Amino acid sequence: MQKIIAANWKMYKTRVEAAQTARELAEALADGTPHDRLVLVFPPFTDITAVAEAFTGKKNLAVGGQNFYPAEQGAFTGEISADMLRDTGATWVLAGHSERRHVFGESDELVARKTAFALTQDFKVMLCVGEMLHEREAGQLRDVLARQLATALEPLPEALRGTLPGRLALAYEPVWAIGTGKVAGPVEVQEAHAVLRALLTDLIGATAAELPILYGGSVKPDNASALVGLDNVDGLLVGGASLEAQSFLQIIGS
Repeated sequence: MQKIIAANWKMYKTRVEAAQTARELAEALADGTPHDRLVLVFPPFTDITAVAEAFTGKKNLAVGGQNFYPAEQGAFTGEISADMLRDTGATWVLAGHSERRHVFGESDELVARKTAFALTQDFKVMLCVGEMLHEREAGQLRDVLARQLATALEPLPEALRGTLPGRLALAYEPVWAIGTGKVAGPVEVQEAHAVLRALLTDLIGATAAELPILYGGSVKPDNASALVGLDNVDGLLVGGASLEAQSFLQIIGS
């Protein structure tokens, strides 16, 4: 399975800054990404076109949108549509990121609507799931992941479920490890990813083995190699350490 190394630039970088970083990545990876990896960048909306242009013609480099609204168009002030993202050059979208869930109050049901809509719009989706600290301490890891996955995937039509390999990736984000400097230990990561793989198998059958599961949570150059080498870890979702090209390149090459 191809490893996915994804960058979430969140609310950082002007268009000029994004274009510069994207060019540095594209030039450094001109001969292809190491170990047959897909490098995926989720910039702010205003930067997507600049990043997509820098990545044009480059193998295994892709760009996506951090957010979108599950409607073709309408009176949704401040939102962005799938067609608008497509027009910028985006081919991926994030759904269910912990900051959307816990800062902006997006429910499991809204995340499910987004996931289904993006798939019907021919986008590839990175669906983020993960527990908060009090939930892990209460032994609720499996319950939380099961609820998030079931809400997002059970409503999908059977015909759509069959197309998920190559179109859906999961990102496990222990919410307590995002931007805190804390990283889930190897045992914690493997436990969560094994739970996710089993839950996926229950939901969609044998094709679950073909869906990548990424780890996201304070990933840095000095821990990336150990994390991506764990069983059932098929890539990384990187926040702050992806903002500088050289730092992100170290993670890509880990």
